[in-house]
Amino acid sequence: MRYLALGDSYTIGEALPVEDSWPMQWAHALRANGMAVSDPGIIAKTGWTTDELSEAIDEAESSGTIRPPYDLVSLLIGVNNQYRGRSSENYREEFSALLQRAIAYAGNKTSNVFVVSIPDWGITEFGQKSGRDVSQIAYELDVYNQINRDVSKLSSVHWVDISKVTREVGADPKFYAEDGLHPSRALYALWVKELLKIKI
Repeated sequence: MRYLALGDSYTIGEALPVEDSWPMQWAHALRANGMAVSDPGIIAKTGWTTDELSEAIDEAESSGTIRPPYDLVSLLIGVNNQYRGRSSENYREEFSALLQRAIAYAGNKTSNVFVVSIPDWGITEFGQKSGRDVSQIAYELDVYNQINRDVSKLSSVHWVDISKVTREVGADPKFYAEDGLHPSRALYALWVKELLKIKI
């Protein structure tokens, strides 16, 4: 089974070895459950917004890096839109377009597409020291996640809430990389548990 992961720093596992990223952990877990899943092809980079991911996908298509169809496609994008103060309307438009591309890469099999919610970076040590209003960060990300959830449901793809478990662990250092912002292997493992609740 071929797997394509689309996203940003959370998808590449910024500040960690690639093996510790959640797409790699998910692929390993699926194999442990008897599924012949390849290591993911990853189109993601720290700092990417929805439009930057879309541009990178264009380039990957042109270069032949993306070769559909895929048996699994995951999409986690939006935190940098929020960080840069972009509007929720802009996010809805660009996220919706990205999701349609993800569905196409899955051979239009919506059951093979997984949208992962955006974690609340305001709860982290980095967020708390950022000088920004953490309650506003939480509110804006809740709006974004309501959008990606609604768009996912309308498109009949899986939507996986990792935001709840991330907020539950708070700023506990063991769940974060040394930068105090990005998740550690342990937190990504909790995300994978949420993904594994969905039968493929």
